[in-house]
Order: sequence, then C-alpha cells, then structure tokens
Amino acid sequence: MSIAWQFYISSILVYLGVDVMACWGLNLQFGVTGIMNFAYIVFQAAGAYTAAILTLGPSSRSLFQHYIGGANLPFPIPIIAAGAVGALLSLVVGTFTLRRLRVDYQAMVMLIVSLIAINVATNQVDLVNGSAGLSLVPKPLSQVLNLDLVNYQWFYVALTAVVCVIVFLFVHQVTRSPLGRTLRAIRDNEHSAAALGKNVTRFRLLAFVLGGAIAGVSGAILVEFIGTWAPGSWTYAETFVLFTAIIVGGTGNNLGVAVGALLVPVVFLEATRFLPPIGYPGLIDALQWVAVGLLALLFLWRWPRGVIPERRRRFRKPAPG
Repeated sequence: MSIAWQFYISSILVYLGVDVMACWGLNLQFGVTGIMNFAYIVFQAAGAYTAAILTLGPSSRSLFQHYIGGANLPFPIPIIAAGAVGALLSLVVGTFTLRRLRVDYQAMVMLIVSLIAINVATNQVDLVNGSAGLSLVPKPLSQVLNLDLVNYQWFYVALTAVVCVIVFLFVHQVTRSPLGRTLRAIRDNEHSAAALGKNVTRFRLLAFVLGGAIAGVSGAILVEFIGTWAPGSWTYAETFVLFTAIIVGGTGNNLGVAVGALLVPVVFLEATRFLPPIGYPGLIDALQWVAVGLLALLFLWRWPRGVIPERRRRFRKPAPG
C-alpha cells in the first residue's frame, strides 16, 4: 500500500473513532434519556480547546496566537482535563436549561447556546484567538516515540481505538445498569418515572454531564491529531450530522450508533469527495448538508428505529413467594 493511501486510511480511522465516541455521548443524552441537545458540538469544542491550550504551553510564549492560560502537560492529562471541562460546562448549562424548561424548549435553548458560543469564539481574539483559532498543537508522545509520519498515524489509530474501547465500556455499563433503565423510563414517560419517586431533573442532568464529558474527550482526541482548533469547524450543523448518525444507526443502541457513525459522517459524507466536480466551486459541499437532511427525514419516515433498533427489554415477573 502506498504512503498516500496509508495516510488517508489512517486519518479516516481516527475520524471514525472520534465520531463514534461523539455519537455515544450524544446517544446517552438523546437516545437513552431523551434530551435534545442541539449544542452538543459546543461541549466537544470546549474539550478540544482545553486539550489544545494544555499542550501548547503558556500563552505568553506565543507571538502569533492568543489564548487563556496555557500549559505544557504530558499525555494523557490534557485529554482527561478535556473530559472534565466538558462535564463542568454541561453541568453549568444543564442546571439552567434542564430544570425549568420543557423538552422542546430545551432544544431551542441549546440551539441558541450553540449560536452564541460560535459568535463569541469568533469575535473574541483574546479568548480563543478569534476566527483564526489555534495551530501548531503538539502531537502526544511524538517526541518520545520518534516515529516517522506514517507510523505515527497508525500509532494514533491504535490510541484512538483504545480510548473508544474505554468509552464504550463506560457507556455500556451505564446503559445496561439500573441507571440506564431509569434513564429510559424518563425518556419514555417522565411523569410515570416521577410518580415512582425518581428525580427526573437530577437523572437528566447526570446523563447530560456524562455525555458532555465524552464529547470533551472526543474533541481532545481530534484536536491533538489534526493540530489545529478554529471555531468555524465546530458549528451547529456538525451536531445535526451526529443526530443523523444516531437516527440511521438506531437510537438508544450503542452498537447501532457506532454503525451510524460509520455510515453517515464517514461513508456517506466521505464518498462525496470522489464525485466529479459539478457546478460552481463549493456546490458539492453545500449539497452534502441537503443530503444529510434528506437522509435523516427518510429514516424518520420509513425506518424510525434505525438500522439496528434498540432491543426491547422484557422482564420476567417474580415467582410467587
């Protein structure tokens, strides 16, 4: 296999791992608990920004980009910190939005939060270097391993796979536990769950925070791979791609969500790169979003449970004592 193909395939595998992790976090919020988080990409971007500044070093040393604080922490501390920041930001946002608003109003507020975050990040140069973003983020363990570019690419694929396995084990443990059954009960009928003594707001906030932590980790893995961070790459439209992946794969099903992450962000969108150029420059990129919307509508209409539907759980009645 040529070096170019190795570089391309390894990059796609890393992006796939990032998308799978992001979809698992969003599925925990939306598919399992029923939270319409249209600002999910904000928490992923916050985790990515945290990992970037904790790897770049103190901001006083940089002459061409501005950011808050900064450190040069060893791997994997920036990734762990990214998950913590994603969880903390989710706690702050969720405390104000999940407690007092209906689900449909929550979705509107989350979309507004996403729009505000993008505009603030784009216009505040001293905060995140404005629209230029951050660059030259050092790759983790690159100096220790001393690998050439292609071999390091494959090392990062393995690293991403390890993080994916850890995230999957965590999400699987949550969804198959009594906590997961409580979250599904809240999703299906919050009033019945409240009548059984469950604190609906607290459990929703817990799922929101856990999903935000996973979003932060996935963003950190991505930014330390590509080495750059810019607010223009974390728009609300990216959240809808993740929603479409969950709908296509199977809402509430961890395996189905992984399949959806493979089919939509990777296969469906990446395949357009091989189309011959048509129309004016940028037309195919614009049509991508139209195609994603049509794909989501098609599955919602014809196959609302996705490719791998959530398994219906049946519990046996206890034997008479």
